[in-house]
Amino acid sequence: MPLKQSFCYPMFESPTTDYEALCAAAAKIGYPAVEWWFRDDRFVERVAIAHRHGLVVASICGHQSLTCGLNNPAEHDRIVAELTESINLAVQHGIPNLICFSGNRCPGQTQEQAIDACACGLSRIAPRAEKTGVMLNMELLNSKVDHPGYQADHAAWGVAVCQKVASSNVKLLYDIYHMQIMEGDVIRTIRESLKWIGHFHTAGNPGRNDLDDQQELHYPAICRAINQAGYDRYLGHEFKPKANPLAALNAAFAWCTEPATATKTSRLEKTR
Repeated sequence: MPLKQSFCYPMFESPTTDYEALCAAAAKIGYPAVEWWFRDDRFVERVAIAHRHGLVVASICGHQSLTCGLNNPAEHDRIVAELTESINLAVQHGIPNLICFSGNRCPGQTQEQAIDACACGLSRIAPRAEKTGVMLNMELLNSKVDHPGYQADHAAWGVAVCQKVASSNVKLLYDIYHMQIMEGDVIRTIRESLKWIGHFHTAGNPGRNDLDDQQELHYPAICRAINQAGYDRYLGHEFKPKANPLAALNAAFAWCTEPATATKTSRLEKTR
């Protein structure tokens, strides 16, 4: 089966981009889903538009914020309350994934203490996630370029949190772009950590732009490896198009569609 691809609308938004038109065009390309980040006053309207064009809303952020997150025990009551509300909305609108954040490093806190704090906070809400079937995905972000100070910046760190929580509904959002910056070795890490991955994001590196041949990540091979490993959830495109958003969506879909990569492989094998 081909990977289920989505696209993160905030990265494609511009003064000339119409959300409904982009949803309609994406559906025609073959996308089954769209996603965005934090809820706003257009949340219900945008869900309805996505559903009107046959798109699932694959993921939204479950709580505020990237910098003030689960590694700070003083924030747990707030975050659990926000996640409870987000889970209820996810169930209501058929949203399978919510994004969670470790937050930036807390002064004087060791790595192990931060892991324990994140696990403690997530353990409080995990039973609710399990009961409803909503997946809580803690996002892995780079702290080198885009998010200085962010704690969950390596896959092994995130896996350690998930192992402590030990819930089927607490996993990682493995952002391929961010993890390429921090540690590379993407395919091996994905294969070894797939049990703990509930969602993927893509972007080209460097630049966080299109999945083209002007950046260092070879997405056909990466997506083939993800597919062959048995992953059956969503892979969301979270890059900023360099030019026409629709053309970029079309190209990304082709790069990451298994039949296309299989055809490329078969052609290569015929030349050997």
